[in-house]
Amino acid sequence: MHQSRDLLAYRTHPRERERVSRLFDLIPPRGPNALDVGARDGHLSLLLAERFEQVVALDLTLPPVSHPRVQPVQADASALPYADGAFHTVICAEVLEHIPPKLLPQVCREIVRVTSHCAVIGVPYRQDLRAGCATCQHCGAVNPPWGHVNSFDERALIGLMQGLAPVRQDFVGRTREVTNALTVALLRFAGNPYGSYGQEEGCIECGVKLQPPPERTLMQKVATRVAVTGQRLQTAFAPWRPSWLHVRFDKVRDRATVSAVERSVGGSAGARPGTGLLHTHHG
Repeated sequence: MHQSRDLLAYRTHPRERERVSRLFDLIPPRGPNALDVGARDGHLSLLLAERFEQVVALDLTLPPVSHPRVQPVQADASALPYADGAFHTVICAEVLEHIPPKLLPQVCREIVRVTSHCAVIGVPYRQDLRAGCATCQHCGAVNPPWGHVNSFDERALIGLMQGLAPVRQDFVGRTREVTNALTVALLRFAGNPYGSYGQEEGCIECGVKLQPPPERTLMQKVATRVAVTGQRLQTAFAPWRPSWLHVRFDKVRDRATVSAVERSVGGSAGARPGTGLLHTHHG
């Protein structure tokens, strides 16, 4: 399987290796089959093949993976072509933040529907989608960083996975990334020169690959300097927060049990990370 140099560097970076390792701590050590939703290059699917007898690597484009226990499938996550409870384990990591908001509830319902034992979900934690925006040079649309159109905390994620009980969660990494309305306005005026233009995802409006803006005017350079200085000062005093939230959800046949766990988490999720779940790990 061919990997671009950038993707290979990303996969082998210590922070990414730790994130994946911690994600797999929530996944059963063995099972009959697993579904990797949003498999991309099949990286996680290959790791799942070390634990499961059969793995389906599913994405909107056919994942370029070749392995005797991995079946690449081109399909839409909002309409999974599988029966209810078809998979012992479903994993969905670095995916839900990219799903168009109108489709997000349906994608989560499909994950719940095809899960028979557990689902493990990984998303960025409380990401400020205003920080690191990029402006499309083709249509002028302002794009959130790295194509992330959804932001999650415990309450939001658990609320989307109705029918599964959250039993373990893990917080990985830490960040102070945050911004404010003035910085956002100044950087937008300057053409968002420091946006995530290296991302693979195209513009959320027209689909064209994002390109850095042309040379800035003097006023735009001044606006950029003011914005960056203000954001650095804000970041220096911002509290640390986890970078990633991983949650394992188990299929519980008793609806009353699922409801009780959801109420426990929902009633306290806003207080601090981890409150209310059966087991929480911070690192």
